[in-house]
Amino acid sequence: MTTLRLPSLFSATCLAAALAVSPAWAAPAAAPQPYAHLHANPAGSYRIDPDHSGVQFTIGHAGVGEFTGVFKQISGTYTFDPQHPAQDKADITIAAKSLDTFLPQRDTDLLAAPFFDAAAHPDIRFVSTRYVPHGKDAGTLYGDLTLRGVTKPVAFHVRLLGAGDVAYLPKPWGGYLSGFVATATINRMDFGMTAFAAGLSHEVKVRVEIEGVKTGG
Repeated sequence: MTTLRLPSLFSATCLAAALAVSPAWAAPAAAPQPYAHLHANPAGSYRIDPDHSGVQFTIGHAGVGEFTGVFKQISGTYTFDPQHPAQDKADITIAAKSLDTFLPQRDTDLLAAPFFDAAAHPDIRFVSTRYVPHGKDAGTLYGDLTLRGVTKPVAFHVRLLGAGDVAYLPKPWGGYLSGFVATATINRMDFGMTAFAAGLSHEVKVRVEIEGVKTGG
């Protein structure tokens, strides 16, 4: 017959006690919740959340590649109602000085008169004229883009990403939100931005990512 020695008994008792009082972080981690878009009713008027919205542009360089820059300051409002698309509208302003191409010297060159001429034209503005839906969550937003003091018609392909009440975010970010992605291709020559014509592509791809906070009731 085997006799359990005291040290062994003591060790076993300590191990059981330690397991009984193990901290919460020692427990197996719960599986993370999946990410999913919200699909509540997006209808309403919204104020753009500048902290979760932005503009990207991509332009061809030297005939061999592309580079992408951003504008970091965007503001404005929009109204979206899938049941009444004739009432949909957007008024968006981008601060030209918020340009960032991740190279200071290039930013200085692009903000100068041959390109954006930000001192004379500090704002880039898009004001919609009509929205044509393509199904429930996508459509074409037509409007006028003013860049360097020149206004030209532009059509954005718009896609609704999600909408719903996001109660866990504090103000000014939380509340009833909706989000969209809009893309277009413009010709910089149309806006008098003709500098370095042989070294930079004339066509510029634009991507606007918008998150808005519902206003009113």
